[in-house]
Amino acid sequence: MTTTRKLRPATQLVHAGTLRSGFGETSEALFLTQGFVYDTAEAAEARFKGEEPGFIYSRYANPTTDMFEKRMCALEGAEDARATASGMAAVAAAILCQVKAGDHVLAARALFGSCRYIIETLLPKYGVDFTLIDGSRAENWEKAIRPNTKALFLESPTNPTLEIVDIAAVAKVANSVGAKLIVDNVFATPLFQKPLELGAHIVVYSATKHIEGQGRCLGGVILSDKKWIDENLHEYFRHTGPGLSPFNSWIMLKGLETLPVRVRQQTESAAKIADFLADHPAVSRVIYPGRADHPQADIIAKQMTGGSTLVAFELKDGKKAAFDCENGLEVVRISNNLGDSKSLITHPATTTHKNLTDEARAELGISDGLLRLSVGLEDAGDLIEDFDAALKAAK
Repeated sequence: MTTTRKLRPATQLVHAGTLRSGFGETSEALFLTQGFVYDTAEAAEARFKGEEPGFIYSRYANPTTDMFEKRMCALEGAEDARATASGMAAVAAAILCQVKAGDHVLAARALFGSCRYIIETLLPKYGVDFTLIDGSRAENWEKAIRPNTKALFLESPTNPTLEIVDIAAVAKVANSVGAKLIVDNVFATPLFQKPLELGAHIVVYSATKHIEGQGRCLGGVILSDKKWIDENLHEYFRHTGPGLSPFNSWIMLKGLETLPVRVRQQTESAAKIADFLADHPAVSRVIYPGRADHPQADIIAKQMTGGSTLVAFELKDGKKAAFDCENGLEVVRISNNLGDSKSLITHPATTTHKNLTDEARAELGISDGLLRLSVGLEDAGDLIEDFDAALKAAK
C-alpha cells in the first residue's frame, strides 16, 4: 500500500508491510518453503554477496515473515525487526547477541522466571556478569551502572505485579555509558506504550500473547534501529536459527489485524473487574495500571496511553483462598498464558515464578495469595459474576 499520509495504528495493522504475489491475493500469501531458486548461478552468487535483493533460505528470512516484521515496525516506529520462534527466543537473542565475556548486564529484578534464568544462570556460564536491582527507582539504575555495562533489561508493567519502570529515566542511564536498553513491552502492548519513543534502544515481545491473541501458536519479535540489528543481531540470528516459521508468521499477521479491537475491549473489561475486586472484602489489594491508586500512577500518566488487559490481586487468606478461587471459576480458565481471547488466571507463586526462592518472591511482592488475571473477550458482566461466585466459595 502506498500513501502520502501518516496512517493510524489500526489502519497500519491491516495494511502495512503487505507483499502481494503476481496473483494479487487479498489476504497475505503464506510461503511454506525452506529455500528459494535462482535464475542463474550468477544471480545466486550476487544474492549471497548481498548485491542483489531477494530471499535465500527461510532460516534467514521468508516473505511471509518479512511482512509480519514490516507490519510490526510500522506499529512500533522501528527501522527493522526480526521475528523469532517464541518470546523467550526474542529475549535471549536480544541480550546474547551483544555481550561477551567480561561484559556486565543490569536488569530489574521484577522479571518473568525464564528471563531471570537467562540473567542469573545463563549469562555467568559465558563470563558475563549481572546485577539485579529494584527497577522501580531510577536512582538504583544510576548506582548499579558500570563502565562495562552493555545492556539494561526491564519489563514494564512487570509480570505479575504490574510494577512500572520509568523507561525514559532508565534510557538516560544507559546512554551515559553507551549501553543499550531492552524493554519487554508485552504487558503494555504496542498500542499503550512506545518504548523507542521514550528512549529505549530495543523492544521485545512475546507475540504469543496479545499479538497472536487467540491461543494458537508461539512467536516473538525484536525491534530496533537497522544499524544495531545489522551489527549485532543479524549474524547471530542467521547462524543460530531462532527464526519464526512462515505459518506462525501468517497467523501473527492475521492477529495484528484485530489487535486494537481486542485489546480495547479487554482493557475496558479489565478496568471494570479491577474496580469490582478492589471493593470485595476477600481481596486485600488490587494492582491495575488504569486505577488512580496504582503506586506509580504518575509514571503511568507520562508513558502509557491506556491501562492493561492484566489485573493482579491478592486474597487475604493466602494460598488456600487463591486455589479455592481458581477452582471455583466457571468461565475463567486456569492457565499460565496471557493476552488470549479467553480469560485466564494463574497463581504465580506455584507456576510462572515457582523457581524463584521464597526470598526472591517476597522481594517482588509475589505472595501466596496473589493471582494474575488476563482478561479476555467475554462479557465483563459474566466475568464479574464468575468472580463473585468463586470468591464467595473461597470465603
